[in-house]
Amino acid sequence: MVSGNPWSSTLMRLSALTLQVLLTAMNTTSPAASPSLGVGFIVLLAIILLSVALAVGLPGNSFVVWSILKRMKKRSVTALLVLNLALADLAVLLTAPFFLHFLAQGTWSFGLAGCRLCHYVCGVSMYASVLLITAMSLDRSLAVARPFVSQKLRTKAMALRVLAGIWVVSFLLATPVLVYRTVVALKTNMSLCYPKYPSKEHEAFHLIFEALTGFLLPFLAVVASYSDIGRRLQARRFRRSRRTGRLVVLIILAFAAFWLPYHVVNLAEAARALAGQASGSGLVGQRLKLARSVLIALAFLSSSVNPVLYACAGGGLLRSAGVGFVAKLLEGTGSEASSTRRGGSLGQTVRGGPAAQEPGPSESLTASSPLELNELN
Repeated sequence: MVSGNPWSSTLMRLSALTLQVLLTAMNTTSPAASPSLGVGFIVLLAIILLSVALAVGLPGNSFVVWSILKRMKKRSVTALLVLNLALADLAVLLTAPFFLHFLAQGTWSFGLAGCRLCHYVCGVSMYASVLLITAMSLDRSLAVARPFVSQKLRTKAMALRVLAGIWVVSFLLATPVLVYRTVVALKTNMSLCYPKYPSKEHEAFHLIFEALTGFLLPFLAVVASYSDIGRRLQARRFRRSRRTGRLVVLIILAFAAFWLPYHVVNLAEAARALAGQASGSGLVGQRLKLARSVLIALAFLSSSVNPVLYACAGGGLLRSAGVGFVAKLLEGTGSEASSTRRGGSLGQTVRGGPAAQEPGPSESLTASSPLELNELN
């Protein structure tokens, strides 16, 4: 696991720090302060976060996709999951210029179709990301609990079914966005791309549904998986590199840190809707509305952080392997050797040591497999 890793503790504190910064910023909207000052600060902060996400995430995720497609001959299950995670991040980052234009101009200029399409892409990306992360966790848990079953299931056909299922479910779960998003014209000749609900019950349903399916339920599965792994490995010691295992944990913690505040605001607004309070009404409603603007931008930042985590988890690989460090990271290094077929399952050996009888948690992530992309076409 990642005990003692400064990156994990940093990510765990990020959500609390974000909420603290927002609270400080939104205090400027109190009756004693200028409302325009607080709104201006929030808009500026959102623009900065979106700009950083676009500047870091677009080239970073493009590099990850290129590395996996061009630099890896044998793509493990984790490599395919990371590839799809990078594609999901790229999709949402491509919508960032539209939101930056909206924040800078103060009006939505891309019509109803653009409004719904941009938010739908964001929704699909959110669901795909959390489901891919959940799949990584379940893969690790299965490898520890049922190693031989895991080896038999890690085939091209199964990988195709899982990935196709993740994307289909993501497209379906994001459909409420297409129903509720609309363009609202203001009296000031400005337009907003805004959620419009037929009733407060619809609003509460959508917000709770998004929080449950896009965060709470998947992360319960993640926590259960890692609890099972920890329990089973308590008395075991593995000689293999755990670099990729730490990487997966960091990806999970980063996603949680960037998305938890957004879903907390979702649930708070859902509670207000169930209590019959209009969205944005009162001081609390205004602050929640301002918080949502920044937290959406922060969620965009989560789409740019994974390439940074790969570089940090890679350590010396960046210096030794150069532009190929992502491929080396996902293939497995150090004591890990490539896998070979034995008796119809994936058998792995440790360089300089005897053959392992049962794969460790990181083996399920770094094992070479016949899942080459040219076989998937």
